[in-house]
Amino acid sequence: MSLLEKLLGKPGKGTVAPEPYADAHPARSRVIRQAAALLLEYPDRALMDALPALRSALAEVGATGSELEDLFSWFTDTPLREVQASYVQEFDLSKRHSLHLTYWTDGDTRRRGEALAAFKEVYRSHGALPEGSELPDYLPLVLEFAAKVSPEDGYELLQRYRPSVELLRLALRDDGLPYEGVLTLLCTTLPGVSPEDRAEVMRTAGYGPPTETVGLEPYSSRLLPVSERNSP
Repeated sequence: MSLLEKLLGKPGKGTVAPEPYADAHPARSRVIRQAAALLLEYPDRALMDALPALRSALAEVGATGSELEDLFSWFTDTPLREVQASYVQEFDLSKRHSLHLTYWTDGDTRRRGEALAAFKEVYRSHGALPEGSELPDYLPLVLEFAAKVSPEDGYELLQRYRPSVELLRLALRDDGLPYEGVLTLLCTTLPGVSPEDRAEVMRTAGYGPPTETVGLEPYSSRLLPVSERNSP
């Protein structure tokens, strides 16, 4: 039994049981996850300057598809201030694009606190408890953990919360946002085929988070109320 399962029990509504860890292309997965972690963070000048290096690193591991072309082009063709404003609007202020994995499954409920504590315990078991104010289920943080610290436990976090990843991907796709390619490429490092729509995600994972709120705002300013999450 994995540490995550010991902490949270068997996967419940909104999550799936990960298959045993196996990765035929660990270097590819590691580079993609690290690149995705950087690309999903708040965009600054350092990220813009790093784009050529990210392209090169992805090419070295054979991740040279078209998934990221729209995002890279948007970054290079758009003034940084506009890119930053869009990021804030779409990720910080929008309920549709939360980068926190347990938000999609638990909303602002008491059960979410247990899940967040489990994420922290997984990091702590590797001596990698992150500093800063971000919640431990913040996707870029999970991706960096999977890329740099523990591919196996990082995989389990990502795959257990695969429905959250897929729902975020679909929301970005439906809203025509170039960040969709990051999630699409990320999902190629995980087993199985990505679902075509939200209904398929809900069927396979029993998704449908509750709406009880308990005032988790002190943990992070990114948390947003869940009031319209039950409909597809």
